Amino acid sequence: MCGRAYWFSGIKALTTLCGGFALYRSPSITCASRKELNLTFHPTVESLVKACDVVSIHCPLHPETEHLFDEQLIGQMKRGSYLVNTARGKICDREAIVKALESGQLAGYAGDVWFPQPPASNHPWRKMPHHAMTPHTSGTTLSAQARYAAGVREILECWFAQKPIREEYLIVQNGHLAGTGAHSYSKGNATEGIK
Repeated sequence: MCGRAYWFSGIKALTTLCGGFALYRSPSITCASRKELNLTFHPTVESLVKACDVVSIHCPLHPETEHLFDEQLIGQMKRGSYLVNTARGKICDREAIVKALESGQLAGYAGDVWFPQPPASNHPWRKMPHHAMTPHTSGTTLSAQARYAAGVREILECWFAQKPIREEYLIVQNGHLAGTGAHSYSKGNATEGIK
């Protein structure tokens, strides 16, 4: 698979393994870093998907990203390409994914996110061809679990001691997005509905 275009997070480590990578909207990667890492910048997601054999999605679910990978965008991908979604299930239009796999537009779909979660027994992704779906457990290494436990303990200790909770642990405070939540999410109804 080396020498093809791919889209991943964790670019530096992966670049040393495989060569050319495509990049879309990563403000932390400077022009100098792109050159050093042999990255190709794409100004739009449409130009990116036309160039990639494998697209791996790593973005939050906002009203702007809901069903981002719909029939139209998937139709612009290379025929026979692969789509990996470990971000949020609703970033992909579930019916469009099934149709693309059945037609051969996508050669495969993999992910650990569903919408809704947990998926119903009749969810179409359970029976679609050429898929590798797992539960949403991508970050559950032993060291990650230890960090989760330490973070939960700290949050509870702060709560019971009536001390402020660190910004990086906050999602909502007093009914409003706060801390990391304010940077990761936007107001909207992207989690409503069944599609």
